[in-house]
Amino acid sequence: MSAVSNGIAINGLAAVNGLNSLNTLTVPVHNGGLNTINGNGHTRLGLSARRNSINGYNVVNGQGYSSQNGHNGLHGSNGLDGYSGHNGSSYHNGHGHSTHTSLLSERKTSSPMAPPFMVSAPGKVIVFGEHSVVHGKVSNKPNPPFCHLGPANTGFQAAVAAAISLRSYLHVTTLSKFRRTVTLRFPDIDLVHTWNIDDLPWDAFQNPLKKKSYYSMVTELDPDLVAALQPHILSISPDYPEELRKVHQNSASAFLYLFLSLGSPSFPGCLYTLRSTIPIGAGLGSSASISVCMSAALLVQLRTLSGPHPDQPYEEARLQLERINRWAFVSEMCIHGNPSGVDNTVATQGKAVVFQRTDYSRPPLVRPLWDFPELPLLLVNTRQAKSTAHEVAKVAKLKDTHPKLVNAILDAMDKVSTTASGMIERNDFAEDEEASHKKMGDLMTVNHGLLVSLGVSHPRLERVRELVDHEGIGWTKLTGAGGGGCSITLLRSDVPRHKLTKLEHQLETENYEKFETTLGGDGVGVLWPAILKNGTDEDEEGGMEIDLEKFLNAEGTEGVEKLVGVHGHGGEREGWKFWRVETR
Repeated sequence: MSAVSNGIAINGLAAVNGLNSLNTLTVPVHNGGLNTINGNGHTRLGLSARRNSINGYNVVNGQGYSSQNGHNGLHGSNGLDGYSGHNGSSYHNGHGHSTHTSLLSERKTSSPMAPPFMVSAPGKVIVFGEHSVVHGKVSNKPNPPFCHLGPANTGFQAAVAAAISLRSYLHVTTLSKFRRTVTLRFPDIDLVHTWNIDDLPWDAFQNPLKKKSYYSMVTELDPDLVAALQPHILSISPDYPEELRKVHQNSASAFLYLFLSLGSPSFPGCLYTLRSTIPIGAGLGSSASISVCMSAALLVQLRTLSGPHPDQPYEEARLQLERINRWAFVSEMCIHGNPSGVDNTVATQGKAVVFQRTDYSRPPLVRPLWDFPELPLLLVNTRQAKSTAHEVAKVAKLKDTHPKLVNAILDAMDKVSTTASGMIERNDFAEDEEASHKKMGDLMTVNHGLLVSLGVSHPRLERVRELVDHEGIGWTKLTGAGGGGCSITLLRSDVPRHKLTKLEHQLETENYEKFETTLGGDGVGVLWPAILKNGTDEDEEGGMEIDLEKFLNAEGTEGVEKLVGVHGHGGEREGWKFWRVETR
């Protein structure tokens, strides 16, 4: 546990319940270039005077929200303004529909207290070691719980998970002090709900025996606090099907638990709007990505994070990532109950991790692969429904029937994982790109063959591998539990464009969903303020303001990436900043 005095973190942060100890050092907490909540006006070279204000930033027409007079005819319940929905749908406090297409009222609301900003975090895939990490044998001399694994440690069977460049994006608008509401909006799952800040159960969360700080290590949810949230959760989306309503309520519960734990009754009114380019329910860590976005956004608003900035020491960057990861894990507990902590760790730090499971009464041991290279990846969603529990049970039954044979397969799979992680950590790994790709690809092929021998593949997964092998464009394996879901293909560095086009056409014909993405990219990033250069005339004035209307009206994943994606025009987009840690 760390102590904090006057904004200075003292001692390292212990790793508990799936959260990595990043060997942090004593560092000061400062704003690191981010404007404060009540800044003295945002000034950016090239921006016209219309974008400067005393309180930090002007919002054009109230960032998409109707005026106090209820323009658009949508005056919400409890005296709250109505909010126009995505694609013409409008909502009243979480339900109800209308047919308005404009998000902006004709009158301007009060200027917010801070500029709109954005946070983004990646999804993840399992690259090596599915099922062996679940069913594999363990050593008689295990590591101490929560230890930080070293490269030579092979006490438990390992798996490797890595970030992908499909990401979630959270847009945050801080309202004026007269707007005492907080809104969570996630149009991808048709969720929007508004709470009155003053009506939330602050007494429970501010209780001295319950109150947490931004640096606290939370290893389990407090049942009293969970109970205090229920009246504010159960009213969400009453007219939706039960399954979707449960998703809405879990998302809202995670958000409110973080908001009330980190915030205070004086917290300003805010709008939190989420868009994601990660397929939901495909085993790609979409909920962890969103959890990291929410955690980072609240910590940014509290001014408890330094950076990110290019000259930030690696040790300091690790501390900031640790804080974000801790609270993202709390969010994951609200959603999943007993998460491993792997998904949120990958979404926070990016790159890749090696994780090993001791037993299911303890979280996995996690070791970051900070120097994991960025690799070209083709991700294919089979659109075949899968059940992780079913596939895990299938392997367990096979192991019970043929223990020696299955254990040999699992041991071989573990050897693939440790060989891959060891190869990546060698200083000369990326020197010969083509040779490195081939070594990694060969290991992926072997891993897939072992998974097939366990019976967890599916004809639609095998069809993807067949098509890729026929064109000779890379190495393919299933990712995750199998039985459907997704496949990943490490692309050769010299693949002709016409071969990729042919493959993409065939996949589309056969009802697959494909994503050209990158493996091992950046983790959580911040865009402060929400301004990007998008190849428009506004670039000459500093860039385009990403207001709520533009963000909500971006069409599909391609529209979101084109508008706010962290990469564009062949490189990293100016404005997005990341906490980066390297060891070489």
